[in-house]
Parts: sequence; structure tokens; C-alpha cells
Amino acid sequence: MVEAIGTAPADRAKRVLWVTDDPGRNAALIPQLAPALACRMHDLYADPAPAEPYATLICDVVDLDEGAMIRLRALRALSRIKGPLIVVQTHESRRTRLQAVELGSTHILPAPVDVQRIRAALGVAEAPPTPLAPHVAAQAARVSAFYTDVFVADRPITPTLIDNGTELVARAIGETGIRDWIGAMHRFDDATHQHCLLVAGVAAAFATHLGFGAHERHRLTKAALVHDVGKIHVPPAILNKPGRLDDAELAVMRLHPGQGHAMLAGEGFEAEMLSVVGSHHELLDGSGYPDGLKDAEIPDLVRLITVCDIYAALIERRSYKPPMPAAKAYAILTEMDGRLDPVLVRAFAPIAGGFTD
Repeated sequence: MVEAIGTAPADRAKRVLWVTDDPGRNAALIPQLAPALACRMHDLYADPAPAEPYATLICDVVDLDEGAMIRLRALRALSRIKGPLIVVQTHESRRTRLQAVELGSTHILPAPVDVQRIRAALGVAEAPPTPLAPHVAAQAARVSAFYTDVFVADRPITPTLIDNGTELVARAIGETGIRDWIGAMHRFDDATHQHCLLVAGVAAAFATHLGFGAHERHRLTKAALVHDVGKIHVPPAILNKPGRLDDAELAVMRLHPGQGHAMLAGEGFEAEMLSVVGSHHELLDGSGYPDGLKDAEIPDLVRLITVCDIYAALIERRSYKPPMPAAKAYAILTEMDGRLDPVLVRAFAPIAGGFTD
């Protein structure tokens, strides 16, 4: 049984038992319900019945066969659950809906489910985000407008356009600092929008910390800004899916480096920019994609962007996961020994800590 991260409230009315046949499927949602709710994940087929009482049961079981129904009824009785019963319906059909009704559900939520729908079903309001300082909000709005205007399918993307956006990001980081920039990017609902601007901001801060001159700072930030341009051609349902991608969806997503390279080739971009777009998912041990490049085959600029890219993905807020704390995200970078450049990872430590100098 997995307990939610955070301090669980003592009030029984706030205790939620999330029952599943696959603890890994929606585990990322559990911490997001704390501390407003004390939510525990319970493996229907592996965990013993909990001793403490619960107010609410969330049923996240794919196959509600007779055996599962018997176990769920017994678990509900043993846990003395008298409050809401939320059923996550993985496969929409008349049969599964009837099973949910037979179980006594008060809410039936289609999969993939996100924390906002769970909160709404439980009547729990989400805490409002910390207000942005006016100058931070203004800078974020300017850069967001640039991104929305330029990164559009079938519109030519030129070096001049990206140079202008790079200057906007660099100016914003200089005026707001990386910590406020991260907070501003978390406001964006569009996952790709959030990610690209977050990577660009992190890269700008990293370049400053490394003592790069103006030209090199611009080069690194520009590379970060265009690195995921190929995602323009990935269907929105995959880009913004509130959960893990299946194998077919992952195969589509992994086409974006090549698609981005094809978009920018012949538009006047330097070869190093094209290498970032096409190779930012390559890893030093050859386990990356799309070409399985190794060691010296991966240019320095690509290595820099890859560190920023992975860190940004870890600390992003998504519908299916909260932002990972900076220290934990940096620890994951350090554990990728042999895949990421260790010198760059060590140099990245102050950025992970939120410093800008």
C-alpha cells in the first residue's frame, strides 16, 4: 500500500482509499491530492485490508469481474466506507457502466482521469496558485504571445523570428530570475508550450551561470527554444494526454526530432541548431533516439540542451503529475551517469537550486 506524500489529515472525512489492480497506472495522481486529502493506494490483489477507516473509495480496476466485485464489496465493508464511491471506467461500455452502478458508485469518471476531476468529484477546491509579480506576469505574457504566434503548423519558422524570441526569453530571465520564470511557466495548460519555454528559460539561466558571452548565451537559448519544434506535427491528443503514452502513441511522439529537423532544414538555420532539433533525445551510451548516437557523436550544444530538457520535463506541472521538487529532479540527473555529460550535470547544480548567478 502506497501512502500519499505529505501530512495526512486526521479527519476521517478526508481519508480516501484508491483501489487498483495496477499500482503504477495512476500513482502520480496520489501526491497531488495531499495534504487536502489523505489518499492511499491499495492493490486489490496484493495488499491486506487496511485497519483504519476511510470515507471515500476510488475504484480504479480495469476488469470488474465477479472476483473483483466480491473483493471490492468486502474491502468497502472492512474499511467502513460509507461516503462517495468513485469508479474510474477504463473501457466505456454498457457492461462496465452497469458493473459500476451495481457496485454502488456515486461518480463514474472516464479514463484517463486527472486530479482535477477527482477533486471535483470529492468536492475539494484546488488551492489557487501563488500570484505572479506584475513584471513576471508581463514578461511571461510577452513570451507566450510570441510562442503562440510563431510555432504554428505550416508557417515558416525563420532564424530571424527565433532570434527575436530568444531575446525575449533572455530579457525575461534577466529580469525575473529562474525561480519566478518556472512559476510563470507552470500556469500554461498546453504541455508543449509550457515545456519549450521552460527549457528555454532554464538554458538561458544555465548559460549565464556558465559565464558564456552574449553570443554563446544567445546560441544556447535559441537552440532550447526550437528544440521541440517538431511537436507541431504531433496530434494534440497525444501531446496533452493526461497520462502515460502507450506504445503506439510513443512511436508517434518519437518522430518529432526528425520532423523538426525537416522543418528547419533549408530555412537558414546553422548546422548546430539543426543538430539540437534532431538529436536532443540522444544519450551518451547510445540508448537515445532517433539515431542511437554515442559519446563524441553528440555535439556539446546538444549535450547542454539535453540536460536542460530532461530537468525541465521533471519539474513541469502536468495534469497527471505535480512538479517534481528541484532537489529530486537534480538527483535523477546525477543518477543518469553514462548517459548525460557528468561535467555538465555537476555544473547544472546551482540552476537546479534556483540560483541565477
